[in-house]
Amino acid sequence: MSSHVYHEIYLHLNWHTKLSQPLLTDNLEPAVHNFLCDRCGAMKGVYFHSVGGTETHIHLAVNIEPFVCISDMVRELKGACSHDINERLRRKALEWQRGFGVVSFGMKNLDWVLEYIAKQKEHHAIGTVRTRLERTRFDDDGTLLAESESEA
Repeated sequence: MSSHVYHEIYLHLNWHTKLSQPLLTDNLEPAVHNFLCDRCGAMKGVYFHSVGGTETHIHLAVNIEPFVCISDMVRELKGACSHDINERLRRKALEWQRGFGVVSFGMKNLDWVLEYIAKQKEHHAIGTVRTRLERTRFDDDGTLLAESESEA
């Protein structure tokens, strides 16, 4: 990539566990979060900012270089994470649902996104979720579905 390219590509990503099962328990969540942080750090052109979520889903904030393909990045993160965790535990402890949500945002909103990610459990407990940051898919007729409406 040319050094003569200006870019600010900040992304908020989220994806769910298979069937939105509560797999990201207090025992498993730290290992998953640490893996995602480390894997982002090892990926060329990907810069990690934050990871959080609930027992059923992940939220991730990164910024990327223009050459990074978002779908390839997410596929690698999800696949490598579940593979690594399951190998370490020697059982199928983690599976991800198909698909993901991605929303771009400006650098001036980074602090707001990081705070939102950090307070995921609180947002879900009291109902202050931002639907735009929780969506992961469209249904068959093109209607955007929120997290609670997503299916496998």
